[in-house]
Amino acid sequence: MKNIKSRLITTAALAMLAGAMIAPASAQEPAGAQQGDGEIDTIYVVAQRRSEDLQEVPIAATAVSAERISDLLSGGGDVLSLAGRAPGLNVESSNGRVAPRFYIRGLGNTDFDLAASQPVSVVIDDVVQENVALKSFPIFDVEQVEVLRGPQGTLYGRNTPAGIVHFRSVRPNEEFDANVSASYGSFGTAVLDGAVGGAMADGVSARGSLSFRRRDDWVDNSFNNTELGSYEDLAGRVQVLIEPSDAFSALLNVHGRSYEGTSTLFRANVLSTGSNDLNSNFDREKVWYDGGGGNEQEYDQFGGSATLSFDVGGLTLTSISAYETLDGRSRGDIDGGVCEPLGSPVPAGLTSGTTDCFFPFPDPPVDDAVTYPGRLLFASDTQDSIDDLTQFTQEIRLASDEGAFNWQAGVFYFDSDLTVSTVGVGFPPLATLNHTNTSWAVFGQAGFDVSDQLSVSAGVRYTDDEKDLRGVITPGPVSVSVSDEQVSWDLSAVYAMSDDANLYARIASGFRAPTIQGRDVAFFNPPSVATSETIQSYEAGFKSDLFDRRARLNGAVFYYEITDQQFSAIGGLGNFNQLINADKGEGYGFELEGELAVTDALTLTSAFSYNHTEIKDATLAVGTCGSGQCTVRDPLNLAGNALIDGNPFPQAPEFIFDFTARYEHPLSSGATLFAATDWMVRGEFNIFLYDAVEYQTDRQFEGGLRAGYRSADGRWEAAVFGRNITDEENVIGGIDFNNNTAFVNEPRVVGVSLSARMN
Repeated sequence: MKNIKSRLITTAALAMLAGAMIAPASAQEPAGAQQGDGEIDTIYVVAQRRSEDLQEVPIAATAVSAERISDLLSGGGDVLSLAGRAPGLNVESSNGRVAPRFYIRGLGNTDFDLAASQPVSVVIDDVVQENVALKSFPIFDVEQVEVLRGPQGTLYGRNTPAGIVHFRSVRPNEEFDANVSASYGSFGTAVLDGAVGGAMADGVSARGSLSFRRRDDWVDNSFNNTELGSYEDLAGRVQVLIEPSDAFSALLNVHGRSYEGTSTLFRANVLSTGSNDLNSNFDREKVWYDGGGGNEQEYDQFGGSATLSFDVGGLTLTSISAYETLDGRSRGDIDGGVCEPLGSPVPAGLTSGTTDCFFPFPDPPVDDAVTYPGRLLFASDTQDSIDDLTQFTQEIRLASDEGAFNWQAGVFYFDSDLTVSTVGVGFPPLATLNHTNTSWAVFGQAGFDVSDQLSVSAGVRYTDDEKDLRGVITPGPVSVSVSDEQVSWDLSAVYAMSDDANLYARIASGFRAPTIQGRDVAFFNPPSVATSETIQSYEAGFKSDLFDRRARLNGAVFYYEITDQQFSAIGGLGNFNQLINADKGEGYGFELEGELAVTDALTLTSAFSYNHTEIKDATLAVGTCGSGQCTVRDPLNLAGNALIDGNPFPQAPEFIFDFTARYEHPLSSGATLFAATDWMVRGEFNIFLYDAVEYQTDRQFEGGLRAGYRSADGRWEAAVFGRNITDEENVIGGIDFNNNTAFVNEPRVVGVSLSARMN
């Protein structure tokens, strides 16, 4: 299947790029509505399932443009590059380029299991991608990425209490457009993106797009003189839009992905006890692994959707049918170090046992080398795989035309079947578990213009959700079922102070469905279950265009409370991953984002968000790092576990700041020189539920730069770029066995790029 998919994508790509070179040119409608000279563009979003001006939507939303995304991904990046690029948005992963974890306003899920649920829903072209691996589909040929903050339970359903990240691809249209871009940089990082589209016949248009990203091995495994760090990620999409009349349209979407690469590189003993600074054991281009099988990772995905739209006399009936299938595996040396048999030389400070597991240290040793923690009880070399995943979704929605009174109502059905295997390499545990999830919902929303200045809207959704876990392991079968039904609702209002300034307020509820965690079955522990979490959110804000629409400034304040909040207690000496519920969780803060056209040549954007989160449960306790090798600042209960009441949510930065500047200098020939830079600063956050010196990060930042030349007709450009240009070494996650393990961000990548367009 993998070879077939790769050939299909490659064939489509070659045809697409060939078409880009020979097809005739014509004009193309821009993705956003262009304004007069010096004015910033109007941004349209589908936050309420219909296209609307961002400034008139009563939701805190950010649209990340295609141009911005292109800059972020120029060094071969993936969805993790979106971290910090919208207020309150964080993205991280301990699974390489697969299974990202999204957080909005501090609310997310650190669970690394392949069957984990998340409170941030990822939607691609109006189709929810529920499984964590589906959420990693590469970003290419997109119109924009929309980040909707706060519960979206009415129109988008369960598992959206934190918000939505919606990837919107460029749609086919009748006007010809072809583009191709290629870049090459550090570590053999190469990117090739291309798309071609236009009319195929009367009433039929199509668009094909391709993305290919690769990197050479660049990290030395000094234990066995091998190399790690490479990847190849190939993805493609073909869309066909059929419009035989004004009353009917059909958008067909087929897409696929084939990925092979290196999973996350865990780095043992790079944090000294009592400090969260990377010590001298850390070398970005070196690891010491005696396991992990080369930390190999591979995934294949294939799917499609059909969006049918009918005009039925002032009403629009929309049907969205979608199917996804995926399989793959990921293996890693999780302990991040070397485990030698009894009788091998034992470094100072360690004791003998059946197995002495110790960790990388420089040769010759330095001071930090003798302070690393003691041995593990076992080496951790683990492989997790999705043996088979199928997801089917069906939505039918009926909506009125826009007007003083407008409404929409619909039904939604979701069905997922997932088989996951966990193998502890070198010791007996093996678990193959089947997760099924069936959910259905009915929903409706209505809006009414009370006056020329005031509009109100309200929505409600009923959802029924059921999950089952089945499997056979030693010593016997496993069978767990959970279900729940919930009603979500929202109420909002927009007040127009002027043509260019709106105030809004929103109250919304949402929930995350009950969850079953079965991964610990492979490590002799029973499955764990978390009951539904529910959220009540309050938000008020303003949206304004300023200085004759040469500037935009939007802001919001928010407060939310979560009941029965789901958390994952992970790590420790036993490598646990168990679901728990906290009595309550609380978050509040504010967000500001703006854009300013300083001159016709210089544009600045900036965003800042402050976010306070707090766990509220006086008795909830979790295990801490193995053998007490980290410095826990929480009080402990009689069992020695950390009481986490009052702690912030994990992976919830206290603040996020994002800044961009873009300058264009026209030449007398009509060509343009341009330069752009972007910087993201992320405040401190805890990696785990408990508070420990070693696992609370310091303030972090990353910057990017792009500069180049664009031809007078805009058909081609050449540029140089840099991502993480200061080569920051930021800790983004950890493993807390008893060896103070961490993993870090992507290295600095500098390179050159070329792009061409015909239209």
